[in-house]
Amino acid sequence: MNIEFNKNEDINRLAVSEIKQRLEKIYLGGGKKKIEKLHAKGKMTARERIDYLIDKGTKTVEIGAFAGEGMYEEYGGCPSGGVVTVLGYVKNRLCVIVANDATVKAGAWFPITAKKNLRAQEIAMENHIPIIYLVDSAGVFLPMQDEIFPDKEHFGRIFRNNAKMSAEGIIQIAAVMGSCVAGGAYLPVMSDEAIIVNKTGSIFLAGSYLVKSAIGEEIDNETLGGATTQTEISGIMDYKVENDKEALDLIRELIDKTCSPEKKCCLDRKESKPPKKNPKGIYGILPATREKPYEVREIIERIVDDSEFTEYKAGYGKTIVCGYARIDGWPVGIVANQRTVQKTAKGEMQFGGVIYSDSADKAAHFVMNCNQKKLPIVFFHDVTGFMVGSRSEQGGIIKDGAKMVNAVANSVVPKFSVIIGNSYGAGNYAMNGKAYDPRLIIAWHSAKIAVMSGESAAKTLLQIKVASLKAKGEKITKDAEEKLLKEIKERYDKQTSPIYAASRLWVDAVIDPLETREYISKGIEAASHNPVKDDYKTGVIRT
Repeated sequence: MNIEFNKNEDINRLAVSEIKQRLEKIYLGGGKKKIEKLHAKGKMTARERIDYLIDKGTKTVEIGAFAGEGMYEEYGGCPSGGVVTVLGYVKNRLCVIVANDATVKAGAWFPITAKKNLRAQEIAMENHIPIIYLVDSAGVFLPMQDEIFPDKEHFGRIFRNNAKMSAEGIIQIAAVMGSCVAGGAYLPVMSDEAIIVNKTGSIFLAGSYLVKSAIGEEIDNETLGGATTQTEISGIMDYKVENDKEALDLIRELIDKTCSPEKKCCLDRKESKPPKKNPKGIYGILPATREKPYEVREIIERIVDDSEFTEYKAGYGKTIVCGYARIDGWPVGIVANQRTVQKTAKGEMQFGGVIYSDSADKAAHFVMNCNQKKLPIVFFHDVTGFMVGSRSEQGGIIKDGAKMVNAVANSVVPKFSVIIGNSYGAGNYAMNGKAYDPRLIIAWHSAKIAVMSGESAAKTLLQIKVASLKAKGEKITKDAEEKLLKEIKERYDKQTSPIYAASRLWVDAVIDPLETREYISKGIEAASHNPVKDDYKTGVIRT
């Protein structure tokens, strides 16, 4: 018997046991009563959220579990620094996960909290791996603001890192699952994509009490910065979900549509699945004339694998539908014009097929996200153009349209265009028309391509003709007016046909809608032979 060996073994086992016992206490965060209080609100704890998010059967490596141990005892302590950070697998992708612990001072930021968050970001930056933020925080712990706010390695450095990581192409996804206040509100908004949980999540620069004391406005927190406000009115959040699990499931979906950094294009093809909805239904959904509305999601769901479509910013900028899917196993981003009349959260009506400022802004951000993820983009055209009129001009429609055009023009990922209906004017440009380098551009039998519709062109030219004659003191007869209108419309109608476009190679093919999956799949397969070599840069964008 080796007495020295046994002695060492006993001492070391005891020391390890003591460490584990301390960790078990730390894992309780603010304690069992705080956990019960959180559960009563229908919320999960930080550690429960992480356990649900990661791939089943895998383990995490925790970073900084002892952060804050023995510190801030005059304030009741700060177990694990009030935030849990781990390295774990999400959809087979190694990620950094940062989860605020709302059982510790409502997730408030102590100095060590900021330091631990910065360490998590540093790991993501050094290794170029995605970082996921599960946000549930009351903001800076005010009694210690002088130790957390002003210096280089303090709170502000986190948002600087958000910007730097985005520029480096490091994926950042945030879920607002509780409070997100003041400067902390910038973290999810500066992430690539942001989710908010309805009723329990809120995000604003100042809460209702501060708003009342500062400007005298009386408003509740939900109206001020709740999920509906921030997804449907301001548009700063991208997805509204109903509970913690739905938010975590969505994060997994989004991570599944990213590619690893060693790949220059996200061509991670999986097993192809036919659409659950019968593709032949497209024939009945697509109206016989281009003026009638239809639901574009019904078209999309008859083209994408398993009819599964993860929609981006569904409640905002509704005249353009954006989202993620797979087509014949290939992951894609989709940008499609919505043809039904839409009502905004403010009660305003928007014409289908028209690009408004909010939809242009949404589409531009989505195109940037696809470039960040290295995802091919498929554009489905049925657009009459951008909204006109004094209200749109004063709202900056040209600026917002230019933002979308810039994002599309500078895209480095493979792009494909499918013209299913109208493709008029600047709307054609914004939706990746022939001038914007689609790898393939195809048209359905129902496509129409021109600067504007034949009817609009005829009426515009007629007005110019009438004004010209009037300036000369002449008048045009009713019969002559109708004849001229008919001639112009017939000429334009002929020039807008898909055959006219195909004969001039404005489009690569005129196809049966049921062949769309095949054409896009072959196009992406071809693109996989020449991976993306350039970084995505947009230059100066007017915001």
